Amino acid sequence: MKCPYCNYEETQVIDTRETENLEATRRRRECLKCNKRFTTYERVEGAEIIVVKKDGGRERFERQKLLNGILKACEKRNISLEKIEKLVDEVESDLRKRDSVEVESKIIGEIAMKKLKTLDKVAYIRFASVYREFEDLERFEEELEKLQKK
Repeated sequence: MKCPYCNYEETQVIDTRETENLEATRRRRECLKCNKRFTTYERVEGAEIIVVKKDGGRERFERQKLLNGILKACEKRNISLEKIEKLVDEVESDLRKRDSVEVESKIIGEIAMKKLKTLDKVAYIRFASVYREFEDLERFEEELEKLQKK
């Protein structure tokens, strides 16, 4: 495993833990050259999930794309990377449990929003505003009102 900081190829595993849902192994590693620490995740490679885009196009599901979107929504919020990773794990797990390997992108977004809503309301609104493409302030206010009623 290469160090993400200095690209040195030798690292030492300091700690190994299973994630809560037992679908990944989390390893804390330390670079033997620069001594910086980083985390890696080991997952079973399952059947590929195919995302059906709005325009009908198809592409492989990329966990990192979902993670990036969630990270953006959670910027400057007091949410640990571990909680965000867990949320993404849960979304991916939900997708793998489906009957079909093809999943519409809107379903992925809906699952992610549902989980974000329970994690952090501000991150939820941020994600929803991009995902649902709020075009004006009224649409944004409608979503806020729905959130406040619950």
